[in-house]
Amino acid sequence: MTIKPDLTTPIPSSLGAVHFVGIGGSGMSGIARLLIGEGHRVTGSDVRDSANIAALRELGAEIAIGHAAANLRDDVDTVVVTGALWQDNPEYQLALSRGLPVLHRSHALAALIAGRRLVSVAGAHGKTTSTGMIVTALRALGADPSFVNGGVLADLGVSSAAGAGELFVVEADESDGSFLLYDTAVALITNVDPDHLDHYGSRDAFEQAFVEFADRASELVVISSDDPGAVRVTARLSNERVVTFGEASDATVRLHSIVTEGPVAFSVSYEGVDYSGRLRVPGRHNAVNAAGAFAVLVGLGFDPAASLAGIEGFSGTGRRFELHGTVGGVSVYDDYAHHPTEVAAALSAARTVVGEGRIIAVHQPHTYSRTQAFAKEFAEVLEQYADETVVLDVYGAREDPVPGVTGELVSERFADPSHVAFLADWQEAADHTARIAQAGDYVITLGCGDVYRIVPQLLGSLERERG
Repeated sequence: MTIKPDLTTPIPSSLGAVHFVGIGGSGMSGIARLLIGEGHRVTGSDVRDSANIAALRELGAEIAIGHAAANLRDDVDTVVVTGALWQDNPEYQLALSRGLPVLHRSHALAALIAGRRLVSVAGAHGKTTSTGMIVTALRALGADPSFVNGGVLADLGVSSAAGAGELFVVEADESDGSFLLYDTAVALITNVDPDHLDHYGSRDAFEQAFVEFADRASELVVISSDDPGAVRVTARLSNERVVTFGEASDATVRLHSIVTEGPVAFSVSYEGVDYSGRLRVPGRHNAVNAAGAFAVLVGLGFDPAASLAGIEGFSGTGRRFELHGTVGGVSVYDDYAHHPTEVAAALSAARTVVGEGRIIAVHQPHTYSRTQAFAKEFAEVLEQYADETVVLDVYGAREDPVPGVTGELVSERFADPSHVAFLADWQEAADHTARIAQAGDYVITLGCGDVYRIVPQLLGSLERERG
């Protein structure tokens, strides 16, 4: 069993020396970066080295690779854990036996936010990009916010930073209910597409969590006018100030005139005036994300035209349609998409810029429960939006294996099996991809597990096949 956050856990008045168990992720490393900036001594551990860990070490953090009780120093005051850890983690267990305060990462983030005017971005999809758009625009508007995002902002090279302004912007995680912990001023809900039902148990419970999240916002709720789940949530809100965004005719911020070929262009209507924008990131879904970010910014009181100009400066985040290399005319991208809706959005965005080339999807299913629940939906969107698909085995993350649940559950549901291959061995998958790739094609790895680690193998196989 993995560690679940207890929202009633008291947060110490002073965190002192902090040890992070699982420090390498974007969220955990972002929080660690801010604590270092506040003068805390930070130590930590993770299962493998990464660029995030290297950056933290340069800032003075002491980080061990591999989890072991010996990593927890005697002079640690507070331990921060991620929900991806198992209960038997030796550092977690030693912290409990010592009686140390053990905080879920959301509690550590709440401690950093205390006293600030908080913008929380939640939703099943689009959180990281929407957060990045808001932060980029606020910086352009001179607001200098602090932020913690779930991905690295391409222009800044970091997933978090401390600012001098009153605003603090966070990507708020709904997966385990921890987004209910924050004292939110402005809540953005990008969508309420059913997910994380292993935690919530039902769609209604999932949606009720968003109702609670929105009703706790002290200033403003910004929510999609188009997503069916968001519409149901809106109908249940008691919050008096609600702003909607999307293509619906009655949206407060109405999105229209979307052009997806090449740079995404669109217009938004707000208070009787049309404002036009053009993005640096592809895909219709990013026009929707931009409309939500715009609604937040004008809701905070910023000028509409200046707000949209600030959003236009956003150039993307890590693991969102991120180019890693081109070999023999074949470009290899990586994307975090791990839900059927996200996969459809990522691949349809790629379609707008691939030109005459084909799209080859390398899909790593994430968690056994999600694979079991959505195998048919994954197969449908992969077959619809990709020309060829390679399915890897399931990345279990926090879950134990389930007998009979493998990546083949997805591949066997393709209507035309000639365009899909289930290959559990990564080298075989990379070699197969290189054999079928042609100049002009885009290879896109998809998943929120460790599928990005196959990228060097894909590039290597392409070198041997096409170099």
